[in-house]
Amino acid sequence: MSDLTTVELLWLEKRIENRIRFGKPASEKIIDHHRRILSFVPGSIFAFVRWTSNDFGTILSRIDILRSITPGQRYSTVPWVSPGGESLLRLAGWRRVERVLQLIDAVESLGIDPADAAPEYWHHVHNRLSVNETPRPYTRARHQAWLRRRRMVF
Repeated sequence: MSDLTTVELLWLEKRIENRIRFGKPASEKIIDHHRRILSFVPGSIFAFVRWTSNDFGTILSRIDILRSITPGQRYSTVPWVSPGGESLLRLAGWRRVERVLQLIDAVESLGIDPADAAPEYWHHVHNRLSVNETPRPYTRARHQAWLRRRRMVF
């Protein structure tokens, strides 16, 4: 059994789009023109975006920001993710998903890879957007504090 967390990506034009918005996969396996499988080492943080539509419009719009797990660790199950991951953020509905994508863009505009941002920030974003409140922005100072804290713990 592998320690890797796998994510199956599927793209069917105008029907289904499962994609990774950010993250650092350890490997990629191309199944066919429409499907790929990405694998992440334990502790990796990635954003998984799912969108589905039918003849009448969008029926699912969801984003999950997950941390891949180590064997024996508790996890949340997420469709297309095996075995699952530690959920840092889970939101549905286009308005919320779009807002998370904007916040990811804002982190990147600071020159910071969102996969390296403080996991607590993604919890904060989840909590605030879940109750229709505005999350605080991620800042370089917050990121530096996270990097210092991480060095002390690990």
